[in-house]
Amino acid sequence: MVRHVCPWWLGYFLASPLRLWGQDPGKILGPYINEGMKVMDVGCGMGFFSLPMAGMVGSTGQVVCIDLQEKMIKSLEKRAAKAGLFDRIETRVCSPNSLEINDITGEIDFALVFAVVHEVPDSEALFSQVHQAMKPGSKLLLGEPKGHVSADDFEQTTAIARRCGFEVVDHLEIKRTRAILLNKKPLG
Repeated sequence: MVRHVCPWWLGYFLASPLRLWGQDPGKILGPYINEGMKVMDVGCGMGFFSLPMAGMVGSTGQVVCIDLQEKMIKSLEKRAAKAGLFDRIETRVCSPNSLEINDITGEIDFALVFAVVHEVPDSEALFSQVHQAMKPGSKLLLGEPKGHVSADDFEQTTAIARRCGFEVVDHLEIKRTRAILLNKKPLG
């Protein structure tokens, strides 16, 4: 059920400090994450966004990091321990058909789904599971690489997210990325 998934070894390039020049996690995520939040990084890889998120949520917050590849998760855990952030991170290896997050329904304050939807065969299931995990009114930042995802394909992805209960709040400017900020529609 999985489409072409980024090879685990490419994670070293994706976690490179050089990437900061075009995609600074602090600038991208800073406006949406506060201390004490419980946030989720879907398709976290080796933690390019996860580790800065762990700093943003502080000692009272938590980052749920989800990836399909155990090697990515193991590398993230090592990097988090080295950075002194391991206690703020919960890692999960998901399955091809499930994010394995049924136990955190309604707990997530902010979710990041960055450069992963194009690798998922059932994006509707992905958005439905993320939606279920999020609190009403919480935000989801969705980003897809321009090199892999056309404007038309991104619009289709956005339409699927809307069908799953999200509404577009803003279109974001992130280098080499098609990105939007979504809101989980409040109940009622």
